[in-house]
Amino acid sequence: MATAIEFNNISKIYRLGLVSTGTLAHDMKRWWTMNIRRQEDPCLTIGETNDRSTKGESEYVWALRDIDFKVEQGDVVGIIGKNGAGKSTLLKILSKVTAPTTGTIRARGRIGSLLEVGTGFHPEMTGRENIYMNGAILGMTKQEISKKLDEIIDFSGCERYIDTPVKRYSSGMMVRLGFAVAAHLDPEILVVDEVLAVGDAEFQKKAIGKMQDVSKGEGRTVLFVSHNMASVKALCNNGILLENGAIKYSGNIVDVVDKYLSVHKNNLSNDLKTWKQRQGNGIVKFQKVYVTDTNGNTKESILTGSDVVFNFEVLVKEKSVVDLGFSFFTSDDVMISNLYSSFQHTEFVLDEGLHTISCLVKDFAFASSELFIRGVINVNKQLADWPSCHLTRIEIEPGDFYHSGVLAPKSNLFLYRGEWNVDNNH
Repeated sequence: MATAIEFNNISKIYRLGLVSTGTLAHDMKRWWTMNIRRQEDPCLTIGETNDRSTKGESEYVWALRDIDFKVEQGDVVGIIGKNGAGKSTLLKILSKVTAPTTGTIRARGRIGSLLEVGTGFHPEMTGRENIYMNGAILGMTKQEISKKLDEIIDFSGCERYIDTPVKRYSSGMMVRLGFAVAAHLDPEILVVDEVLAVGDAEFQKKAIGKMQDVSKGEGRTVLFVSHNMASVKALCNNGILLENGAIKYSGNIVDVVDKYLSVHKNNLSNDLKTWKQRQGNGIVKFQKVYVTDTNGNTKESILTGSDVVFNFEVLVKEKSVVDLGFSFFTSDDVMISNLYSSFQHTEFVLDEGLHTISCLVKDFAFASSELFIRGVINVNKQLADWPSCHLTRIEIEPGDFYHSGVLAPKSNLFLYRGEWNVDNNH
């Protein structure tokens, strides 16, 4: 099978803070070295690994480092990794939005890209005009674009607004039209970043179906970045796991996702008090999280259908109005539910010191074998604490959720009860 994309020693370095080197002399030295002498950027020697969780000593950071891999024609490749791993940078280099610092990419065929909301659209032009402009960028004639026009508009669901300037579109409409253009204007290579998360569930399903048709039915190549592991597994056949700008693992998509999730499962804080990888102003911070029954007994496993108390010990540095939220994640790193105290018009006025905020969840309705809990704290509508780790892990055991003596089936993820009735029609 022919090679569609070949990445050869691709690296990308950025300077933190300033665009230039800071002095005219250094700018001239860089220009002379790279453009006249055809040598590497002299700044590279002081670059360091792209680990966003630690503070570096250098002003330069490697967004990507020594990326080498090939993509065969017709492959659907999932590119996964934590935020800041270099996924979007890699796709931007492939799409020629930015240039690599070192290395080359060989791509055979036209590339259709959807990197972020509104990519490639001119805000003052209408949706229809932007379709023609995007097609022209891909090297298509006006006649070729016109043949696809009705299909693109119908797929996007934006027919009513197609002659309206796209600056008036919502982010969801922009994504719909952008994906429709990228997928229908016959690119040999389709590049899709996380943008599909903006669309509604119906559009996401339709978009994934279209990508499957493009790859399997039409033999085109797809590079897909997503944090939704279920979508990645369903769509892709191969995968690449990026970590701190380098390839950590590559191969069959199931193996790559399992490798990523094994790290994800281990991302539990042994000591939440000293955990450094967190965002927020730190006015209020998580100290400890634990689960109990209604009698205060600590639990590492809970029964479906039981009443469960989630306890969040927080340290308050100054008197604050606190809104606390927590989320449930499956072992596949899919968030299945979240709850903020503010959803129920509840916020806590806390004085300086240590406090425990508890949330009672009655008739616990999840049946997954294990769940991971993450949390976030807002103070006066501002982010105070958002640790990158899981706060805790809980095991779920089958319980009498239905209050009938029948244990909840393990095959279900979420449980519900019904009120049954029958009409005797004569």
